[in-house]
Amino acid sequence: MTDTRAPAEAGPSSARRLPRRALLRGLLLVALTAAGALVAVVADVPSAGWVRDWLGNAGAAGWAALVVVLALATLAPVPRTALSVLAGVLAGFWSGLALALGSGVLGAVAGFALARWLGRETVARLAGPRLARADALLTRRGALAVLTGRLIPVAPFTLVSYAAGLSGMRWRDYLAGSSIGLVPGTVLHVAVGATVGAAGTDGGPSLLLSLVPLTLAAVALLGARWWSRRRTAPA
Repeated sequence: MTDTRAPAEAGPSSARRLPRRALLRGLLLVALTAAGALVAVVADVPSAGWVRDWLGNAGAAGWAALVVVLALATLAPVPRTALSVLAGVLAGFWSGLALALGSGVLGAVAGFALARWLGRETVARLAGPRLARADALLTRRGALAVLTGRLIPVAPFTLVSYAAGLSGMRWRDYLAGSSIGLVPGTVLHVAVGATVGAAGTDGGPSLLLSLVPLTLAAVALLGARWWSRRRTAPA
């Protein structure tokens, strides 16, 4: 006769088996996320003109510092759309695109590494059967999952980074999915920022030139949407 009480009596709970170091790391990840959200809310953001003047005086070191600052901003719940638009306003299209993509990839890697180091062990130990199956799926199809998450406008950048780091996804799959998935939206948002920046400075030829990548990005996105609808439409 089977003893139905065995599961209830079998050993301590998963929470009690959790090592102290894993618990502390998990709490640190929560604390850092909360601190980033607080800084994003209360921080006094300087004007675009002030930042341009500062970059002009700081030179290459200033641009490197700006890449790091924008990358750190992605670790907090700050919309990456706004950061890409800001990069276009500050630096124009091509320089802004390099700035936005560089900081985006750096922030994506930092978010993944932070979640993997601080929270992965806790999640692995506490995961139930359903979460374990989801983790296995992400491990097999990590690149596609991250690519989809980066392409969906409503998917928070930080959430995708942390979720990937907490899963068993491989580094190379995550980096490939993030690097490719960041490009389409970043091109469009930087182009918007470059257009706004040109309109607020000298206008004229600069404004017209900044409209070119914005128009091309919009046409490309509309074409991709039409192609996707055509493929999914019933025969």
